Amino acid sequence: MKRRTFIRHTSLTAGALWIGPSVYAGEHKLAKKITILHTNDTHSNIDAFPSNHAKYPGLGGVARRFDLFQKVRAEESNVIVLDSGDIFQGTPYFNKYGGVLEMKVMSELGYDAGTMGNHDFDAGLEGFLKARQHANFPFVCANYDFSETILKEQTQKNTILERGGLKIGVFGIGVELKGLVPDSKYGNTKYLDPIQVANEQAAELKKKGCDLIICLSHLGFEYPDDKVSDKVLASKTSGIHLILGGHTHTFLDKPFETKNLLGDIVLINQMGYAGVQVGRLDYCLEKKRFITHQVMDVK
Repeated sequence: MKRRTFIRHTSLTAGALWIGPSVYAGEHKLAKKITILHTNDTHSNIDAFPSNHAKYPGLGGVARRFDLFQKVRAEESNVIVLDSGDIFQGTPYFNKYGGVLEMKVMSELGYDAGTMGNHDFDAGLEGFLKARQHANFPFVCANYDFSETILKEQTQKNTILERGGLKIGVFGIGVELKGLVPDSKYGNTKYLDPIQVANEQAAELKKKGCDLIICLSHLGFEYPDDKVSDKVLASKTSGIHLILGGHTHTFLDKPFETKNLLGDIVLINQMGYAGVQVGRLDYCLEKKRFITHQVMDVK
């Protein structure tokens, strides 16, 4: 498999990436590396783009993404795969199968968690529920309150993934639906303040002993006004190490580095659109903590 790779090594100062002391505790030496693969805004793109496509010639396709995931899994011991929403809408596959195919494919690819984007409401709550039955991974949606809808207990606020003796906490934050999605599509879903909820989730996951805390966001990378974005979320919260974003279809060739309320470093990453790229971040726990980042073209 050929792929273009951008590699970045970032040495972090003390406190920039806090990895709990549990990593070094105990008699047994624990695995020291976590590999995160992530996508966003795949938009029902099951097939690769044709070779004559104006923007993404020959890129994408879930079969190639599967091969890429399997290659990384063969090389690394502790891999997690995450998605930041907008799984639905964009090709005739969604029109015909209503999201069922997308859920089946993601399950076969071995996703560990995902969050909902605004287009994941395009089939209504009933449509999402029907497709959801074919997903064998959790959807984390902390600031969508579905308690008065048919999606009650179909999503969760967060999940904790364990790899190599480490605990990775993952929660999801979604964009405001009012004005973006027809009211009938989300019904009695209540939208909760993303900043308040993100702070609550980060604190809860830290209390539960998570070594790494990840927010799957479908807020968008940045806006010209004061609308809540990933950049705003990072600056007004604490305890989050990594924000994996979506919604704005932003292609980043390296994670954006910013600071939170406490002055600690937060990384924000997003992989554009349609599954033409997969992001990879390696969190390595050594005497000097560092991150290796790669952007991998799916081709």
